Amino acid sequence: MQAVQIRYDWTIEEINEIYNTPLLELIYRAASAHREYQDTAEVQVCTLLSIKTGGCSEDCAYCPQAARYNTGVNVQALMKKDEVMDYARKAKQAGSTRFCMGAAWREVRDNRDFDRVLDMVKGVNEIGMEVCCTLGMLTEDQAKKLADAGLYSYNHNLDTSDEYYSEIITTRTYDDRLQTLDNVRKAGVTVCCGGIIGLGETHEDRINMLKTLATMPKHPDSVPINALVRVEGTPLSHLPKVEMWDMVRMIATARILMPATMVRLSAGRTEMSLAEQALCFMAGANSIFAGDKLLTTPNPSFDEDNMMFQLLGLKPREAFKDEKAAMSVEF
Repeated sequence: MQAVQIRYDWTIEEINEIYNTPLLELIYRAASAHREYQDTAEVQVCTLLSIKTGGCSEDCAYCPQAARYNTGVNVQALMKKDEVMDYARKAKQAGSTRFCMGAAWREVRDNRDFDRVLDMVKGVNEIGMEVCCTLGMLTEDQAKKLADAGLYSYNHNLDTSDEYYSEIITTRTYDDRLQTLDNVRKAGVTVCCGGIIGLGETHEDRINMLKTLATMPKHPDSVPINALVRVEGTPLSHLPKVEMWDMVRMIATARILMPATMVRLSAGRTEMSLAEQALCFMAGANSIFAGDKLLTTPNPSFDEDNMMFQLLGLKPREAFKDEKAAMSVEF
C-alpha cells in the first residue's frame, strides 16, 4: 500500500499548511510523493506549436496574442497540415513524445478551420505522438469530434484563482473555463490544466487555484506551472520577475496534492539556470516543453535540454506509457 494516497477532498487549510511548509522540508515531502507514483528519472518532453497566431479577441492581460495589445506579434492564419506535420516529425525526432497545437481563438467554431485542425490531429496521432490541443472554449460535441480524430489531451488553463480571475480576464468567466474542462472529460480526452504565477496575485490566490485543481472529479493528467513571461505591450509587462523559489513551492505543493499527475515546468524556463531547473525536478516536476518557442515566447532549445538531461540523468518518458502499461496488465 502506498503511503501517499490520491485524494480529491483537500481542504483549503490543509493546502495552506502544505504550501507554507519550510522549503527544504516541502521539497523532501514532494520528492517522496513523486517517487511513490512516478519514475523520477523520466520527464515527459512536449512540443508546443502555434498553428494560428495573434488576433485573439480575448483580453487576457498576460497574452501577447490579444488583438487589443500592441506587442509586435504578427497575425498569422491557420497553418497548412503539411507544415504542421513537418514540425511534428522534427519534434519526434528530437525526442518529444507529446505534440501540442495552439490556436489563438476565443472558442472553437464549427467551420472549415476546425475541420482542418481535426485532420492535423489525425495526422499527428498516426505518427505515434500524443496529440494535445489548446484552442479556447469548446462544446461537448466539438470535444467528441477531437476525441474521434485521435486527440489525447486538451489544454485549458485556469490561469489563477476564481477570486482573482476577473482582474486578469473579463471576456470570459471562470465557469466558462470549468465548463470546457467538463466537456473535455465527458469526451474521454485527458485534461491538461494549470496556471500562471506572477500575475500580481497573492499566495492565497495560488493556494485557491491549487485547491480547484486538486479537488476536481479526476485530477488533470498534466498540470502546467507557468511563470509570467513579461511581454512589452501587455498590461502586466511591468510586473517583477517571478522568484524561482515561488516556482519550486508551487511545483512541490502540486506534486503532493496530485501525486500521479504530470507536473509541467512550463513558461519561464528561459530565465532559470540549470541548477534552478534541477531543483524544480527534485520538487516533483516531470514534464517540460522543448523547442525554441512556446507559442510566441522564447524557450530553451532541444540541444540545451538534451545536455541538461544527460547531466541530470533524466530520460524522456515514452508516448502512451499509461495505456501500454494497462494493456500489458490486461494481457
